[in-house]
Amino acid sequence: MRKETVLAQPAKILTGEQRERYFEDGFLLLPEFVSATWLNRLQTVTNAMLDESKNVTKSNEKFVLERGHSAVTPRLRRLTSPVEHDVAYWEFAANSEITDIAEDLLGPSVKFHHSKLNFKADSGGMALQWHQDFPFMPHTNSCVLTIGIYLADVDETTAPMAVVPGSHQRELFSMYNDKDQWVGAIQSKDLPRSGIERAVPLVGKAGSVTVHHARTVHGSPDNNSPNPRPLLLYMFSAGDAMPVSTNTIPSRYHGQLVRGRRPQWIELEPGPIVLPPEASARPGGIFAAQQ
Repeated sequence: MRKETVLAQPAKILTGEQRERYFEDGFLLLPEFVSATWLNRLQTVTNAMLDESKNVTKSNEKFVLERGHSAVTPRLRRLTSPVEHDVAYWEFAANSEITDIAEDLLGPSVKFHHSKLNFKADSGGMALQWHQDFPFMPHTNSCVLTIGIYLADVDETTAPMAVVPGSHQRELFSMYNDKDQWVGAIQSKDLPRSGIERAVPLVGKAGSVTVHHARTVHGSPDNNSPNPRPLLLYMFSAGDAMPVSTNTIPSRYHGQLVRGRRPQWIELEPGPIVLPPEASARPGGIFAAQQ
């Protein structure tokens, strides 16, 4: 759905200035936006997941482990598709403050795509190199965004995600290298055009919310602080944006409407899209590809 059509709809939770800023910059940072009730519930179920991971000795479809993970010192890289593992994660996606945000920025018809919880473990949690989300999950149009919730305080020492303002309106980069291998990151030869020297770190207290457009260039460094940086992430799309590749983070809720009705028409955005490899050729997701 086009910007003008979205902004013509009354806002649910964001201000007019916030909506305009998202379309201009390709991201938002909303300090301490999630209610205490929701934040406490999400922190509780996340701590339970961390406890459960103590019994896991190698990465599986649920838990992706950092080096050094053990029952004594659990070190998680990711909880894959959290909506599959506790109803709280799904209920938060389906009807909460973040669902209102998605509707304010995507229009009255909103679909769920996938979820993940990146822990960014303390003392060396793995960096995510500069990338855009759209090449991983291309759609017929780019009305696709990711909403993140900080489950702990994040400052510049804890490897916050950084975003490049306005990059969503510029070049869409390939995530293939010169040998046509999928590497899940912008190549070094292309980085000078990406604007990373203008990147803004998104820091905030627990309960703060980040929003970034699927074409926005972003990344984060290694976490060398003594504190983890758990970031719960949800991807949503406008109802008229149809995926053109297989979802690599499958969920029973993929494509489910969380707001509005299924549209009769889809939006086709001009311009080429580089297709990612099939999901079966991308085991381990972005972490394995970037390594």
